[in-house]
Amino acid sequence: MDPKAVGVIGAGTMGNGIAQVVAAAGYRVVMMDINDAAVQRGLAAIGESLQRLVSKDKLSQSARGATLERIKTATQLEAVAGCDVVVEAATENEQLKLKIFADLDRIVKADAILASNTSSVSLTRIAALTRRPAQVIGMHFFNPVPVMQLVELIRALQTSDATYEAIRALTEKLGKTPVEVKNSPGFVANRILLPMLNEAVFCLNERLASAEDIDRVMKLGMAHPTGPLALADLIGLDTCLAILEVLYEGFKDPKYRPCPLWREKVEAGQLGRKSGSGFFSYSPRAAPGF
Repeated sequence: MDPKAVGVIGAGTMGNGIAQVVAAAGYRVVMMDINDAAVQRGLAAIGESLQRLVSKDKLSQSARGATLERIKTATQLEAVAGCDVVVEAATENEQLKLKIFADLDRIVKADAILASNTSSVSLTRIAALTRRPAQVIGMHFFNPVPVMQLVELIRALQTSDATYEAIRALTEKLGKTPVEVKNSPGFVANRILLPMLNEAVFCLNERLASAEDIDRVMKLGMAHPTGPLALADLIGLDTCLAILEVLYEGFKDPKYRPCPLWREKVEAGQLGRKSGSGFFSYSPRAAPGF
């Protein structure tokens, strides 16, 4: 299957990044979020991202314009009804994702593939909610989407070979590298990454070193391009906490227990870059949509 149109649910950081790479690959895109302000912020972010490529001579101005023209925006799920593939990129909240998939299954044409950008929620559970479980798959992009090469393709227990092959081919056409992963809490990337971030937060909570020095240790000692606390801020502390809770509940293993400081930060609204502060301080940003 070579899709003619791709729907993206969510116009936040991940959603607008996915919409950008799909449109840049020549596909028509419908990017949907809960209100016009959210979709306009997402569209503006795409425009700025493309303009940076123009300024670096990596993209022509005409190609930028053509990419933007391929993106339509919407505030109702019904707008993606005719899409061949729909990628859900809403907030990492299991109940929200389950509701979106139940609604998409009712709205989107029967032969369409429904994909989720979830970083931790069970694809088998999501697929079981639909009347098309064989056509449900995980398509986990990484932030920033236009830059990062990897896409984890998560097979639910029900995912068909045809669905996997169609999404693998689409991923490669987007210029990304797909890696096949079985459904399991946290999949591969976050099952490895989040315990490391969690341990960095425990070090900070125990005052072993400052946030700056913890990140400096990992950057200079382990050759990490970004320190773990700055990376947590980039991902979003609420998202990190949600993933850790999925790991903790999924494996019932205390090694995945979230440091209490995660919850303190989230309850304080200190979510990282998107809120203006987390483990470090940033310029304030508008509240996200989906």
